Amino acid sequence: MARAAGGNAALARWRRGEPTVGGWLSIGSSFSAEVMAHAGFDWLCLDLQHGPIDQGQATAMLQAITTTPTVPFVRVPWNEPAAIMRWLDAGALGVVVPLVNGREEAERAVSACRYPPAGIRSSGAYRAELAWGAGYARRADSEVACIVMIETAEALANLDDILATPGLDAVYIGPSDLAYGLGLAPGSDDPRLGQAVERVRAGAARHGVASGIHTNSAAATADYLRRGFRMVTLGSDRGFMRSRAESDLAAVRAALGPGSGGGGT
Repeated sequence: MARAAGGNAALARWRRGEPTVGGWLSIGSSFSAEVMAHAGFDWLCLDLQHGPIDQGQATAMLQAITTTPTVPFVRVPWNEPAAIMRWLDAGALGVVVPLVNGREEAERAVSACRYPPAGIRSSGAYRAELAWGAGYARRADSEVACIVMIETAEALANLDDILATPGLDAVYIGPSDLAYGLGLAPGSDDPRLGQAVERVRAGAARHGVASGIHTNSAAATADYLRRGFRMVTLGSDRGFMRSRAESDLAAVRAALGPGSGGGGT
């Protein structure tokens, strides 16, 4: 299935108030990225903050994704303009920027995503022009998504200032780091974490910004979508591979009964 020509379909859906379901990529393989893209996700995000993906692998993964209509995003390692610009030039249609704690940091991320006079992005979209067609630079400011992560108590304290940043398209919650920020363990069922998550969603809705969150299950994804989140991660390539392998292996061993093996040859 060939990708649609031009445009950021995920961003367009957020602007219409519609939900999207995405996947997370942590395996440095263009083939696994291509398989995930052909699964039909609305968007896929390459994780360059955590995991083993290097620059060459990431470029090949972007190329693989753009053989399909799936929208490619990149989570950059840090809120650093050169890194943001590099991956937009490589063909990402959006960046997820970690650990944004205030308005000034949000403005820095947005500025790196926009060409002058709206921002500081430098001309040099060496692959983006191939991937997204002639006139890319004229359209990029309206088609590239700037997504910042809300992960700390400081970010929660500055939430309205962050959400009011002109040009910000979405905020994305990393539940594990947000739990740490609240003095909790990842996966905690403490109501303070749930309240913080809802606060981000409600604030984003007030400001006309899409809200996103990381999950690892179909049930959680469906729940967050019903609650109004617009950018929800269903799971990761690594997680899908491991869970299916473990599930099928356990089913085979259960069918064979005791003594059928348990971890090696």
